[in-house]
Amino acid sequence: MREYLLTLCVTAAVTYLLTGPVRKFAIVAGAMPEIRARDVHREPTPRLGGIAMFFGLCAGLLVADHLTNLNQLFEKSNEPRALLSGAALIWLIGVLDDKFEIDALIKLGGQMIAAGVMVMQGLTILWLPIPGVGSVALTQWQGTLLTVALVVITINAVNFVDGLDGLAAGMVCIAGAAFFLYAYRIWYSYGIEAAAPATLFSAILMGMCLGFLPHNMHPARIFMGDSGSMLIGLVLAAGAISVTGQVDPDALKLFAGSEKEAVHQTVPVYIPLLLPLTIIAVPAADLILAIVRRTWRGQSPFAADRGHLHHRLLEIGHSHSRAVLIMYFWSALIAFGALTYSVNSASMWIVLSVVILSTLGLLLLLLPRFTPRAPRWAEAVVPPRYRRRRAPETAVEASSAPEAAGVDEEASRERTPVAAGVSGVNGATAVGSRARLADRSRSR
Repeated sequence: MREYLLTLCVTAAVTYLLTGPVRKFAIVAGAMPEIRARDVHREPTPRLGGIAMFFGLCAGLLVADHLTNLNQLFEKSNEPRALLSGAALIWLIGVLDDKFEIDALIKLGGQMIAAGVMVMQGLTILWLPIPGVGSVALTQWQGTLLTVALVVITINAVNFVDGLDGLAAGMVCIAGAAFFLYAYRIWYSYGIEAAAPATLFSAILMGMCLGFLPHNMHPARIFMGDSGSMLIGLVLAAGAISVTGQVDPDALKLFAGSEKEAVHQTVPVYIPLLLPLTIIAVPAADLILAIVRRTWRGQSPFAADRGHLHHRLLEIGHSHSRAVLIMYFWSALIAFGALTYSVNSASMWIVLSVVILSTLGLLLLLLPRFTPRAPRWAEAVVPPRYRRRRAPETAVEASSAPEAAGVDEEASRERTPVAAGVSGVNGATAVGSRARLADRSRSR
């Protein structure tokens, strides 16, 4: 565990320290697109944040290669090198898109090539656990097609959800944390070494996201761009492929009693944590609704508009930060709820807890005007928008005055215009009489 945490911290530190220089480089390179009609931010913001994230990935793999226990992973498995090869290719495509905005079909082809490179180096799905049946072995072509499809779907899911400051990095970090706990449990509790690569990938993924989030939270100083969103999507897909397609349920049946029971323990986490389902569950529905909405209006399905989920959350009254936190909540509820269910699927308390938390999430959606306030003792460590507003001293003094005084003040305010008018007339009369006396004295 300590070596995984060290890898995570190094990845986060390198990503965080490099994001500042990368931001300056993006400004100099002109990677600051103009604000579009569907954008939420109001000022041009540099992209290319994926450069810092990629070097954080490289640093994490380099440190893991020199650690005592994780070094064996690089000697026995080719999956880390497969991940680095695919990540480098998808990162280059993303950098070009952030700068020159390449065609969507070219990006799709690059994503498929990156997935194919990882398959050629051994990072592929070999079998699938199916409830009631057991493990089903896949042919080479079936495994290749399924792996490529999973990588492409995950990359585009993360890219699609990257619509608000800190949204994609936070949601992927949450999913990466759930992946890490699940893979580490299989590796440490069951002693299955095939889960070690997925554990390492999840730790590095969390480090990349945590290191970039301080620069990307609202208001964002830099965007990760396609170079970052496609990169973390690929790393996430690599972890899902490794933990679901490389871990044999035959090894788990030694602990579960039978192969079917082992598959039953694997599927509750395997399905929802296969991140396309946790990341694109809501975005995919939003995408379908967008296509229907645009087609109904007679527009092209690819025409941009402001009808996406994050736009709707902002329109109904949620602030930028609260909309992001709501989506964090639902992502964590799905991921960690499934993770808890996989540990003890017979407990009804888990189901009840998920139902209660879902109810709380719906209440958050229905209370867009509610502004949470931190307690007095925590105001020094929270952002200013969560601190309690204190009334000015004049307002406090006015509120402490007796009601009678307030009535007198109102009466005096009502009489003030009349008194002011009378005094103004008297003043004008006095000035006019003095002027007439002066004219008479001169004439004499």
